Amino acid sequence: MRPAFRFAALAAAAALCLTPVVAGSWGNTGHRIIGTLAIQTLPDEVPAFLRGKPAIADMGELAREPDRSKGAGKIHDSNRDPAHFIDLGDDGRVLGGPVFADMPPTRAEYETSLRAANVDTWKAGYLQYSIVDAWQQLVKDFAYWRVDVAAEKRAKGERKRFYKRDRQRREALLMANLGNLAHYVGDGSQPLHASVHYNGWGDYPNPNGYTKDRIHGPFEGPFVRGAVTPPMAMAAMPAFVDCRCPMEKRVVGYLTRTQTFVEPLYRLWGQGGFQQGDPRGAGFAAERIGAGAAELRDLIVVAWRASASAKVGWPEVSVADVEAGRADPYESLVGAD
Repeated sequence: MRPAFRFAALAAAAALCLTPVVAGSWGNTGHRIIGTLAIQTLPDEVPAFLRGKPAIADMGELAREPDRSKGAGKIHDSNRDPAHFIDLGDDGRVLGGPVFADMPPTRAEYETSLRAANVDTWKAGYLQYSIVDAWQQLVKDFAYWRVDVAAEKRAKGERKRFYKRDRQRREALLMANLGNLAHYVGDGSQPLHASVHYNGWGDYPNPNGYTKDRIHGPFEGPFVRGAVTPPMAMAAMPAFVDCRCPMEKRVVGYLTRTQTFVEPLYRLWGQGGFQQGDPRGAGFAAERIGAGAAELRDLIVVAWRASASAKVGWPEVSVADVEAGRADPYESLVGAD
C-alpha cells in the first residue's frame, strides 16, 4: 500500500458480535468490516470529517443499511432487491442477454437489451448501476462540501451561518449516501452476487459436479462471522489504484474480476474448505472482503478528486471558481427560483 494511505486503529471494527444475515449479501460482519476498513485506510487528502473513529464507526453501520431496509414493503423491496446483484453467466452475458463488458450507458437501455432475451432487471439484477449511481452521488456531495467550505471561510454574518449549516447538513447526507456506496461495493466483492450460480450451481452444465445446495447464506453469514477478522481482511487489501478510466468501465472490471472467484469458491466448498477452522476458506473470504474494502477506499478517493472539477447548484457554479474566490455561490446554493 502506498505510504500516503494511512492505517488507523482497528478498535472500531474489533468488536463484531453480530447476528448473521441469511440470503443477504456479506451479512452484517462482512459489510461492517468493509465499511470500517475503507475509512481507516483513507489518505489524508480526503476531508477530516470522513476520517477518524466516529466516521469509522458510522460507516460500519451505514454500510449495512440497504440490507436493514429490506421488508419495508412490496414496492420498496421489488424495486431495490435487484440492486444488490448481477447474474453473470459463464459466457460473459447477463442471463443470456447483453454482453456484460458492453454495459449499456443507462438502466433504461439495459432493460431494453434484457427484454430482447426475455428477461428483465428484476430477474437479472443491476448491481453495476447501483455502484455507479452511488459513486456519482458521492462526487456531487463532495462538490457541495467543497463549495460550502470555501464560501464559509470568506463570508460574514447570515451568509456565513448559512454556509456552516449547509456544510454540516452535507456532511451528514454524504455519510448516509456513502453508506449506500459501501454496501453495493461490498456486494460486488462477494462472488455469489456476480453469478448465475448465486445459490448452488443450478441447472447449468456442471462437469465438475459442483454442489447444488443453497450455499449462499451459510457462506457469507455464519462462516464469515466465525472465520474472518478485520486484521485478516486488512492484510488482504491491495494497494490503491486509480484506473483513470470512466467509472462505468471500472465497475464492470471490478465485477468481472469478482466473477472469476465463483468456481474457486465452489471447488473449495466441495473440498470442505468452508468448515469453521479451515484456513483455506477463511483466507478466501478474507481476500474477498479485503478486495471490497480496498475498492470502496479507492472509489472514495477518486470521487474526492473528481469533485474538484464538478459544478453544483442552480444556476450552476463551478467548484474551482468558488475555491479560487472567483464566484460567490450563495444564490446557487439557496436556489435562484
